[in-house]
Amino acid sequence: MRLTFLGTTSNNGNCPTLYATDRGTLVVQGYAVTDPHAREQLRNLLPGEDAVEIPRELLRFLG
Repeated sequence: MRLTFLGTTSNNGNCPTLYATDRGTLVVQGYAVTDPHAREQLRNLLPGEDAVEIPRELLRFLG
């Protein structure tokens, strides 16, 4: 998979960051959602999947 940097809202080089892939998908780099109450609200989280939290401002890089 090849990633293309789309943008970040970070000023210090850390996450969150948004990437496009050569597969026509997106990769989001953010902070892992570890709060147990929040995780139990996720629907159908499959093995190998996870959830990350990002600021809404990151979505401006989508288009």
